Amino acid sequence: MSILVPVHDPVPAHLRQCLESVLGQDSPHWQLCLVDDASQDPQVIALLEEFAARDNRIELARLEQHGHVCAASNKALSMAKGQYIALLDHDDMLSPCALSYVLEATSLFPAPLLMYSDEDKIDSRGYRCEPHFKPGYNPDLLLAQNYIAHLCVFDIELVRQLGGFRPGFEGSQDHDLALRVCAAADPDRVVHIPRVLYHWRASPGSTALCSDAKQYAFDAGLRAVADHLQQARSGAEVEPGPLPHTYRVRWPLPDPLPLVSLLVPTKDRIDLLAPCVEAILSRTRYPHFELLILDNDTRCPETLAYLKTVAEADKRVRVVAWNHPFNYSGINNFGARHARGELLGLLNNDIEPINEDWLDEMVRHAVRPDIGCVGAKLYYPNDMIQHAGVVLGIGGVAGHAHKYFSRHANGYFSRLMLAQNYSAVTGACLLVRKSLFDQVGGLDERHLPIAFNDVDFCLRVRAAGYRNVWTPYAELYHHESESRGADDNASKRARASGEVLYMRSTWKEQLDHDPAYNPNLTLVHEDFSLR
Repeated sequence: MSILVPVHDPVPAHLRQCLESVLGQDSPHWQLCLVDDASQDPQVIALLEEFAARDNRIELARLEQHGHVCAASNKALSMAKGQYIALLDHDDMLSPCALSYVLEATSLFPAPLLMYSDEDKIDSRGYRCEPHFKPGYNPDLLLAQNYIAHLCVFDIELVRQLGGFRPGFEGSQDHDLALRVCAAADPDRVVHIPRVLYHWRASPGSTALCSDAKQYAFDAGLRAVADHLQQARSGAEVEPGPLPHTYRVRWPLPDPLPLVSLLVPTKDRIDLLAPCVEAILSRTRYPHFELLILDNDTRCPETLAYLKTVAEADKRVRVVAWNHPFNYSGINNFGARHARGELLGLLNNDIEPINEDWLDEMVRHAVRPDIGCVGAKLYYPNDMIQHAGVVLGIGGVAGHAHKYFSRHANGYFSRLMLAQNYSAVTGACLLVRKSLFDQVGGLDERHLPIAFNDVDFCLRVRAAGYRNVWTPYAELYHHESESRGADDNASKRARASGEVLYMRSTWKEQLDHDPAYNPNLTLVHEDFSLR
């Protein structure tokens, strides 16, 4: 393991702690490549020479002129003799067991090309704080922010093949390298180690302490993501995200636009249905959709009259009757068979769009060939989060990420504000290609007539080789479960218990190891608190 440390005039005490953290590793299998990037502080130069003399595993080189972090890192890369390189900033620290866990990962996983760990920060008093427990490899989140960050370890041969660190990306050179490595690697060769192995110094002016510091680093990150999208020939564009050092990718819409069939099961309850339908028809900018209202044996005269009126008034609306006992999976499968669109949208009858481009945003993702199900950001009427992705394992099966957070909250390390991959999204507002819906057999109407059918469907889509994605840029209100009521009698409770048992028996391994979450976080609450 070769540890690359470019050095340019850090606080001497911090540099000493950094270097001592390498000498203190409980694994002896390392090489430390120090490159002094023309430091001016004589204390820094003396420290580097002191440590180079202390251990023959430490190599020191100097640049005569200040070449910035990419030049210094490339020099360190040229000195490296290990199979892997680990990146360490000149004032940060490694956990004493960092390299041991990295080496363990190389034996547990087949030939990893990128490994990364959880991390925390060191405040001005020297105390550790703000632990970041990260998800597994999450390609869409990596486009939105460099969540991988530290500790990051790369296969040295691949890095050299890719040309090392690219001048012009200073400040986001690690993000740029991670994007290029991930583009060249199979997903199962990107390995997350769910342990805090890196301590990031939160010093004045650093991005660790102040997220709006170093504008040049943000600009470099924007260029790195743009270059990644261009190299992939995705046709997508990137723009600044809603928070500092975050990015929003706008994926292209096809030409011509695909027809979207929105499926809305309903029975009676005009008080819910009418606002839902009117909001969809009036607050959807996407021009090419049909709205299939799936009537589940409505008896209310007022609702029947409304169904007739709205279908006659708007050619985008069709009413299709399904006169059977309520089965959410069954009625949506029925609706899918009547749908004319290339894309299917599952919508509850208590959904109301907020932003007019909600469907545009979801279509942009749903037509991506590697994407399966697309979920939206849903709020209760009081502007608290109802749904922002599904976390597996909460309560035994699944729960909603960030439930009850404020609509304006950033969420756990900004995740409420960024597009990302989740294992599942709610069927209350879900978009998927019809061909994929048919490929995996639709919703499970036999075992999961009411609950968890959306989670099961998303997991089958994921098992078929597709990533599910959640976007915060499609926002809707959701009056959750008002239309079907609560599980408040013996037969409903028995049915609900059976659905839980089916999910546990079918998906136990997946439910217990959600790659979009972290094993150090709670499975009791939905707030990303510590386990």
